[in-house]
Amino acid sequence: MTYAITQTCCNDATCVAVCPVNCIHPTPEERAFGSTEMLHIDPRACIDCGACADACPVDAIFPVDSLSAGQREYADINAAYYEGAEPLAAEVDGPNFHAWGEPVFERNLPSDFGPLRVAVVGTGPAGMYAAQDLLLHTAAEVTLIDRLPVAGGLVRYGVAPDHPATKKVGDTFSRFHSHPRVRMHLGIEVGRDVTAEELSAHHDAVVYAVGASTDRRLGVPGEETPGCLSATAFVAWYNAHPEAVAQGVDLSAERVVVVGNGNVALDVARILVADPEALAATDIAAHALDALRASRVREVVVLGRRGPEDAAYTRSELLALKHVAGVELVVDGHDPRTAAAIDAAGAGDRAGALKGLARVRTDAASPTGGERRIVLRFHSEVVEIRGEGDGVHSVRVTDGGGDGDGGGTADLAAGLLLRAIGYRGLPVPGLPFDETSGTVPHEGGRVAGVPGSYVVGWIKRGPSGGIGANRTCAAETVGTLLADAVAGELPAPAGDAKAFRRLARQRNRRVVDARGLAAIDRAERDRGRRDGRPRVKLATVEELVATARSGRLLRLGR
Repeated sequence: MTYAITQTCCNDATCVAVCPVNCIHPTPEERAFGSTEMLHIDPRACIDCGACADACPVDAIFPVDSLSAGQREYADINAAYYEGAEPLAAEVDGPNFHAWGEPVFERNLPSDFGPLRVAVVGTGPAGMYAAQDLLLHTAAEVTLIDRLPVAGGLVRYGVAPDHPATKKVGDTFSRFHSHPRVRMHLGIEVGRDVTAEELSAHHDAVVYAVGASTDRRLGVPGEETPGCLSATAFVAWYNAHPEAVAQGVDLSAERVVVVGNGNVALDVARILVADPEALAATDIAAHALDALRASRVREVVVLGRRGPEDAAYTRSELLALKHVAGVELVVDGHDPRTAAAIDAAGAGDRAGALKGLARVRTDAASPTGGERRIVLRFHSEVVEIRGEGDGVHSVRVTDGGGDGDGGGTADLAAGLLLRAIGYRGLPVPGLPFDETSGTVPHEGGRVAGVPGSYVVGWIKRGPSGGIGANRTCAAETVGTLLADAVAGELPAPAGDAKAFRRLARQRNRRVVDARGLAAIDRAERDRGRRDGRPRVKLATVEELVATARSGRLLRLGR
């Protein structure tokens, strides 16, 4: 029996480090690392030790003979990665299972290297991978800062609620929230409560992990019509983000158009037509669950500007879409290039995963009754969004004939349009900003022209890569930071940790610390147990702050 890596692989390579036979690839040392959608276990070399499954932070690794019906194809996907490759040679002259390369020590810290005081702005995966690196490999004291009064970032507010295994990476990060060398200040926003200069004045270094919090625009007529929303806002709504409007999404129409064909587009399409009672077993926002129970949506049309061979979603996310109970996945055949690409694709190609799906022609009118479905429509772009003050009525899209110019247009009746065409970073007050890329200019994570300031995650490299990609990204930034510290290039802070704590609380009396965060976690889990759910999220800043404060006072005996 061998193991296989499945859909929820986060690509952070924790499993690679514990494998005793080097059967998981690509490794971080290999050129292909970061270019594949997931890691793969070689069934010819796996010895069934289970070390990788124990180490995986997102429960993506299982014995092949225990895979569910919807996961069995991952055994073939893992094996296919190694087709044509020579099996690894076994080490026969010693006790090791395989020959290891020479040890590499990329960081050489002096024996008298003193503890640094580092602020990490942002508590999502990028920030927490950086904090983890500092806490595990140095004696650094870390100040965790987030503009929201609760930690988690993308894991809490970006991962779809029906992907609970992916959310488990948050458990890995949460163990550092109460670390003895961590101080937490949640609800503090750089540029509003404190300045970048004040942060630097109280820390040896500052790492900004603020992500890419806004979305890209379509730039077509009618984009300001009510009912035309960003996927960012929709995801925030169903994940109980405190800045999302609880009653802000109208699901009274039978068709929704989603523009974009990345993983986020598939996420929102799936949530729109999923069985609400299945979602009731997740941590989806209570207001979103109520709205989905009353929803009239029967069909979601996902528009891709390019063909199926160039789709931006991962193959694993598409495969998962095939197994959503009660939902039919079909392909719109309006453009002959779509069928040609699917028919010519190999079994391992992205377009090949669409073989066997029904091919339909999307009608102008909204569907009535019947099974809920998701329609993948390629070679199609939005030309105009039509509607009035009461919302979107229809979406005009290109309707191709394979001649490369769209071949005309068609109007699709729809009551909601969600654009999922990419994220974009926002400027950080006090730091340089590249308007073209939506990132902070840097060299290996070092902010250009601002000594002692660093970036990690999407604000550093742009909105690319999933959760696990932040691990190697953070390793580079932390490595640069430590090299600067050894070289004596970090500005000396004028204030200490206590002075910063006083400053933060002077500027914002509603700051949440680690004890307050623990109180929020307990309250949400308690609410979840009453409803038979993993947790019921507190959905407003006021609820979060009040719960944090009441829990803290209770522990103090007041």
